[in-house]
Amino acid sequence: MLAGELPLEKLSDHLSDLADLILAEALRIVWQGLRTRHRDEPQFAIIAYGKLGGKELGYASDLDMIFLYDDTAPEAPENYARLAQRINHWLTSMTAAGTLYETDLRLRPDGASGLLVSPVAGFADYQREHAWVWEHQALTRARGVAGDAGIARSFDDIRGEVLRRPRALPALRDEVVTMRDKMLAAHPNASGLFDIKHDHGGLIDVEFIVQYLVLGHAHRHAELIANIGNLALLKLAARLGLIADDDALAVHDAYRHYRQLQHALRLQGDKYARVEARTLAREISAVKKLWSGVLGAAPPTGK
Repeated sequence: MLAGELPLEKLSDHLSDLADLILAEALRIVWQGLRTRHRDEPQFAIIAYGKLGGKELGYASDLDMIFLYDDTAPEAPENYARLAQRINHWLTSMTAAGTLYETDLRLRPDGASGLLVSPVAGFADYQREHAWVWEHQALTRARGVAGDAGIARSFDDIRGEVLRRPRALPALRDEVVTMRDKMLAAHPNASGLFDIKHDHGGLIDVEFIVQYLVLGHAHRHAELIANIGNLALLKLAARLGLIADDDALAVHDAYRHYRQLQHALRLQGDKYARVEARTLAREISAVKKLWSGVLGAAPPTGK
């Protein structure tokens, strides 16, 4: 990628496919190693969110995951909880060769305080009746990556139903802007540099714009729920007339450039993807313009 021989999208596809393969193998190995397994093949699936869910994985990206099962056996909840714990340990354990992945399991129903694994029916009820708007934002980038194919299809059905729900745009806009402000406040940056991911005008702004467009308009344009990545969704939103073509192209190019820089900085071992703001003035301006056009004023703590 640094040599320019592999396009960004292809690199992300390869990294995401590799993670999918590793997760499938981890599930298989761990299940076979459980002494208490109650069936030959687990009725269990790994659902990816975030970068892996959207097939936009980068170097050193965390894996955002939840675990679902559809099994009425009395032993199922305990066995699948043990399976999920061991998969997570398998992925995050430090070895002589390093760690495979950092993981984030907080997107499960009820967050860090919730059960590690959820029955499909319980997950569906939570998404329909109890989930916050930010959890539906996260659902825009989510897919089954390993395990039982039937559970993955059930997840897709639930996801599609939730994302196509009609929403009042002013209330949705307020929720999205409020959550963006909370995220900015949670990631203060006193470095004097521009944080490509967190600062206003950066990656998260683009992701929130796309999520708002999906949640706000998928009931009229079902094609918006396709899990095709933010770059393709920006182009689709322009084709549908939801945003101006010029704005979509400018932010598409900015998002792509940001991710290329993020990859490069991560490969250099940088903890944060931060650069001089003046080197990205055009990109930052384009993202802020689209944010203003779609969501109104910048988050109150934005730069």
